Amino acid sequence: MLFSDLKLSQPLQKAVELQGYTAPTPVQAQAIPAILEGRDMLAGAQTGTGKTAAFTLPMLEILSRTRPKTPHKVRVLILTPTRELAAQVAESVKTYGQFMPFKSAVVFGGVGIHPQIAMLKKGVDILIATPGRLLDLVGQEALDLRHVEMFVLDEADRMLDMGFIKDIRRVITILPAKRQNLLFSATYSDEIKTLCESILRNPVTVEVARRNTSSELVEQRVIMVDCARKSALLGELIQKHKWEQVLVFTRTKHHANKLSEYLEKIGIKAAAIHGNKSQSARTKALADFKAGSVKILVATDIAARGLDIDALPHVVNFELPNIAEDYVHRIGRTGRAGNKGEAISLVCIDEHDYLAGIERLIHRKLNREILAGYEPDPTIKAEPIQQGRGGKGGNRSSRDRGQSNAGNKSHASTPQQRDNRPRNSVQKSRGR
Repeated sequence: MLFSDLKLSQPLQKAVELQGYTAPTPVQAQAIPAILEGRDMLAGAQTGTGKTAAFTLPMLEILSRTRPKTPHKVRVLILTPTRELAAQVAESVKTYGQFMPFKSAVVFGGVGIHPQIAMLKKGVDILIATPGRLLDLVGQEALDLRHVEMFVLDEADRMLDMGFIKDIRRVITILPAKRQNLLFSATYSDEIKTLCESILRNPVTVEVARRNTSSELVEQRVIMVDCARKSALLGELIQKHKWEQVLVFTRTKHHANKLSEYLEKIGIKAAAIHGNKSQSARTKALADFKAGSVKILVATDIAARGLDIDALPHVVNFELPNIAEDYVHRIGRTGRAGNKGEAISLVCIDEHDYLAGIERLIHRKLNREILAGYEPDPTIKAEPIQQGRGGKGGNRSSRDRGQSNAGNKSHASTPQQRDNRPRNSVQKSRGR
């Protein structure tokens, strides 16, 4: 199938051609015709499969086929969990809609609300937003959603993970009852199924990969190492193999900062992104990483979700996530768009249960490696890890603080709560 077979209008065909695309990805080939028919949709796809274009192209086509009763009122609402993803979706809308007359805008927290209010007053056809800022604007009567014809919920699983379920339900009550609904989710859960039942009407289901699986293009490695020696091992791997672009995941903002500082101390250009960083700092760090002036980007799960980095060769799980599905999201940053990638997990004895949970989810046993000079100490016993959500608390501080290495010591401090906000405190930090 070619894009020319999808019956898109000439302005869209031209925009697609300018991007160098001739054939749609599997999710695009399945989703676009169904969306053009006006059907509600539940789409499950790995990151990097072209899902943004899968809803952006038919959305623009549908808008072009009908004349609105009231011009420049919000006709499409796209809800995303993070600022970064909102900005990327907005860029795609501009790219594919560059030869069309529609006005789009993106709104999220972390920046001033008044310029956004002024922008909305000028009229917008397509609005991309994070839940918290959207509701702030509605609360200030700066936004009219009565004319919405299409509602897109992107990264629905991450929305729920971040505690946005109440905000999502509030948004739904504001929208017109008659509308087309599209829900995209990389993984499924009972909560996702419940959400779908409350939003979607007789939906078409599109799934281009098995549920909750890891990309076959990603080589997955597990290296067993003591918790206190992870920093030194990561530094050696980067320097020995001359890695130029690596996305590293930690569970907490505190550890992201500490690891970034340690890598800088040993001469490796690194930057950290997480929820406590300002939007400008996060944007700069990502731009420097893409440009190559920063080799290592250390991120928490929330900050990294939605990052679109072409041909990213390496992902490192410095700490395994305590939610197994997050492992799939993390390694999905590499092995995108047909490119091969490598995902390395540094696993200490405390994380064996997490590793077992991941293997159950992906239906695969991962080989354990031990590198010379970093053999785990068999006398160390497992201790509980403090979790950001869904588990018990604990720390390794008493043992790890005894280490002399500066990098190791920095990672031995008591872990802080994960970047995610608790589900009952969404109001405190909207739109991250």
